[in-house]
Parts: sequence; C-alpha cells; structure tokens
Amino acid sequence: MKVEKIVVGLLSTNCYLVFSDNELIIIDPGDEAEKILEAIEKIKVKPKYIVLTHYHFDHVLAAEEIKKKTGAEILIHEKDRDFLDFLADRYLKENEKIKIGQKILKVIHSPGHTKGSICLLGKNEIFTGDLIFKDGCGRTDLPGGSDKDLKNSLKKLSKILKPEMIIYPGHGEPLKLKN
Repeated sequence: MKVEKIVVGLLSTNCYLVFSDNELIIIDPGDEAEKILEAIEKIKVKPKYIVLTHYHFDHVLAAEEIKKKTGAEILIHEKDRDFLDFLADRYLKENEKIKIGQKILKVIHSPGHTKGSICLLGKNEIFTGDLIFKDGCGRTDLPGGSDKDLKNSLKKLSKILKPEMIIYPGHGEPLKLKN
C-alpha cells in the first residue's frame, strides 16, 4: 500500500491518497479539490472511494467536487450523517472493511471528536483523523464532541496500536511508533 499526503485548506488538513493494485481511496479531502485532482492524475489511478474520518468542514470541503469529477463514492460513519450538508453514498459501521486492491482498511469507530469519528486500520498503518496527533489528541468542544467518548476511544486504540505502526493524523506529520 502506498500513501501520499497532500496538505490542504486554511487549517492545513492532511488529505491522504492511499493506493494499491490500481485502486485508490481519498481520505479527508478537506479543500483545494484541484490540487487533489492533480495529484491523482499524476498517480494515474481512478479513485474508488472518498472516505471522511468525520464531518468537520476542514475534512470534507472538496468531497462533492471530487466525486463529481471522478465518480468515487463518499463514505462516512453513520453517526455523522446528520451533520453533513450533502449526502454520502454509504454510511460506515464499526469493523466494516474497505478494500483497496489486495489491501484492507478496517473501520474503527472512535467517537469523541465527533459522534461518528473513525480511524482506518491497515496492517502496519492507521489513519486517525482528528483523534490522535503527534503532540496530542483532538478537541471535544464542537458539536458531537465528548471528553468521555474521546478517552474511551484512546483507550480502545491503545489496545490496537503496535510497535512500528505508522500513524497518519488529520493534521501535522505522521509518526512511527517505537518498540
């Protein structure tokens, strides 16, 4: 699995292009659709899905435009469906699998930042949206946020994360866990 990070928008959101075996998903296209589409064109792989880790504007702004230009389906957790001002094509649930070529990303429902926040777990990587950053965790003071849920999600993730795994956060630099 290959991962390309593109930083977009006013809040410097990480948009990830994840591809394997001529299949591609876009994670969190927060803004600057043209910039993202140019990067996709260079990879020469047609997007299959646009996966949103949560509903906040800085993670979803370019989703509709990219869908119109590529035909990729928009996916988000079912608990964030009412916060979007557009319709997704599919609403995700805990443990659902998203296949990209021969690779699989498993949906880990991780509420706290929003009710429907998710992480996407691969074999040696995890895309955490705004749950975990290099220097902390996501905020809980916006609609759908919960300190209690965030703490529970962090505890849940601590049992999943393993040494040498790469964490791809919604903002800032990726980090590799140490032994």
